[in-house]
Amino acid sequence: MSETSHILLIDDEKNYLLVLQTLLEDAGYAVTALNDPETALTFLEDSEVDVVVTDMKMPKVSGREVLERVKKNWPHIPVLIMTAFGSIESAVEVMKYGAFDYITKPFSNDDLLLSLHNATELARAHRQYRLLQEAMEDRYGVHQIVGRSRAIRDVLGMVERAAPSRSTVLVTGESGTGKELVARALHVSSPRRESPFVAVNCTALPSEALESELFGRQEDSASGAVAMRRGRVEQAEGGTIFLDEVAELSPDLQIKLLRLLQERCFERVGSGEAVQADVRVVAATNKNLAALVEEGAFRDDLYYRLNVVEIALPPLRERREDIPLLVAHFAEKLAQDNNVAAKSFSTEALNYLTGYEWPGNIRQLQNVVERCLVLVPGDVIAVDSLPPEIRDEDAQFKSAVDLLPVQLDLADTLEKIEAALIRRALVRADLVQVKAAEYLGISKSLLQYKLKKYAITGH
Repeated sequence: MSETSHILLIDDEKNYLLVLQTLLEDAGYAVTALNDPETALTFLEDSEVDVVVTDMKMPKVSGREVLERVKKNWPHIPVLIMTAFGSIESAVEVMKYGAFDYITKPFSNDDLLLSLHNATELARAHRQYRLLQEAMEDRYGVHQIVGRSRAIRDVLGMVERAAPSRSTVLVTGESGTGKELVARALHVSSPRRESPFVAVNCTALPSEALESELFGRQEDSASGAVAMRRGRVEQAEGGTIFLDEVAELSPDLQIKLLRLLQERCFERVGSGEAVQADVRVVAATNKNLAALVEEGAFRDDLYYRLNVVEIALPPLRERREDIPLLVAHFAEKLAQDNNVAAKSFSTEALNYLTGYEWPGNIRQLQNVVERCLVLVPGDVIAVDSLPPEIRDEDAQFKSAVDLLPVQLDLADTLEKIEAALIRRALVRADLVQVKAAEYLGISKSLLQYKLKKYAITGH
């Protein structure tokens, strides 16, 4: 065995207990042998045990009672029952209560060792699964949504409240704002965390191929046999299916998704048989679904089914106070991922990063941080090491203007631009008003008037 499994052995007959302990230790197991079931159950509270092997007939506490207590408090531990009074009825009874195996005395050593080997393999699989779950929670848990702004605290509150339910969630926001991260956080914070999380990009395949990908396919093969392939919905059984870019679904697929949400069932392509589905649907889009409904491009009944709980993610430019936290988070994580030395950004560089508009949102910020970590020598990343688009304010302004619609209210737009420029200047000036006014080429008194006019706080 690559690792030593720990066996808790319980039998009120001390001599028999000693014989079994010697047998199992010779087979390479670590064994704790106890002849008092109550002491054994207390031992379990403070010890890491892989498998429990217990006699059935014991005074005070029977093997079945030991089994019930173990399955209630430590359900991942397999329990083997030994008895000298074997019968079909008693075997069925203990298996009903969750025993891994039932062995009648006298038994051969090989039979016991084979059953014990299978039980330890199951215990090892449970342990590895728990470690995987912990790693998933560490990577995708709510704590991975970095930020302390009011906007992101609102998002975290929504995730916390929505996660325990099975309600459908619609995650909205611009590209790169972290919609899949929110979907995964919903999953790992939910009672479905031990079942699969399956992500599907609705733009990755043509409509017909996407239908098979989602719902599977069942058809007669050339030999006359029935060929069946499970789709992503079936793969997510008991868990969560995440439909990214859901606005791109064709009308036919919108109908099929509506049936899944309404009736909790679907049909595989090529089959007329309904398949029941226990999945939670989390959908995401960077488009305005309500507007698409008005245009007739998206079904209104599907929209209302999807939009039971809406979690709207703010663009990065609306949560600028989170940018230094995100930079530090990505710098640490990406340094480990790329096996490079940890680096920090200078205060001036952070000010430039905080003042940038980030049309690509968090995804763009992460890419910029990674590029700097990999390419910039030294321990500190200064302004001159930032990508040109971050440093070139003329280019920033032009790209921002290019994103604006052709038809707009000029006066209102100019006021919004002025307010955004003031906020950026304040950030770069570390909230020092005199310095911010210098950046903007205006007097401090005029800046203060503008701050009051646009209700800009934090100064």
